Amino acid sequence: MAHCSRRDFLKTGFAAGALAGMGSLPIRAAGGTATDWVTLGKSGVKVTRLAFGTGSFSGRTQRELGQDQFTSLVRHAYDRGIRFFETAESYGEMHKMLGIALKGIPRDSYRLMSKVTTTEGVNPQAKIDELRTLARTDYFDVMLLHYQHVATWPKDTVRWQDGVLEAKHKKAVIGHGASVHGLPALRQFPGNKWLEVAMIRVNHKGTKMDAEDYNTSGAGNVAEVVTHVKQVRAEGMGVISMKLVGEGAFTTREDRQAAMKYAFRNAGVDCVTVGYKNTAEIDEAIENLNLALA
Repeated sequence: MAHCSRRDFLKTGFAAGALAGMGSLPIRAAGGTATDWVTLGKSGVKVTRLAFGTGSFSGRTQRELGQDQFTSLVRHAYDRGIRFFETAESYGEMHKMLGIALKGIPRDSYRLMSKVTTTEGVNPQAKIDELRTLARTDYFDVMLLHYQHVATWPKDTVRWQDGVLEAKHKKAVIGHGASVHGLPALRQFPGNKWLEVAMIRVNHKGTKMDAEDYNTSGAGNVAEVVTHVKQVRAEGMGVISMKLVGEGAFTTREDRQAAMKYAFRNAGVDCVTVGYKNTAEIDEAIENLNLALA
């Protein structure tokens, strides 16, 4: 099979496939649970609705648990039915810690997502291989271009987009997409034919959500973000929501429940990721999502 570049990928039937995917986009049924398996749009990757995030304050919260406690936390989540685990290159030691925590668990029983930093001068294939080695995995179910925060990101990251497609050709990556910070970058998601999965910040208060300034300390524009979520999902992309608890800002369970309900019932996301520091937070997140779906 010949090498498939981003340009080839976009030219050879992909548009027709995307349109077909839109026609068969699953309609979200009433009910369901946090640990149901759902498909992330045209990526075809099936994940549990609730994911285990390792990026609370860039992974500091999880790293400070230490390996043994972190492993126990991962195993508790797995035993409760969470089978989607996500990390990122910028989260310090989290690829390594997650790989150790998941050691011995059948690889086909869970899904693993990584996010790669699109650094100039870095070889995409070498970086993806490095992250696979650290995570003790032959492949990532989803690979995202991390922290896209300027309007020019689709042009700026062409080399990385090609690199991810090459990794897919080698079966080192199954599904692909990007995570976004800021409205100028998010506005480039609708209509983007390369994207299969979009990771977008969503909650009911706009806390740590997208605004004109990607790094704003103020509230994000909830209405515009939700509009774009619905647009990309209508185009067949899978949508993963982050910042469900405002990076720890929601100190009441009422707010955490409202955020979960808003993400699924108002924004219409497919999946949510939450970072945890103890088993009680995992148990609560499962219950909160179950209530939101009821």
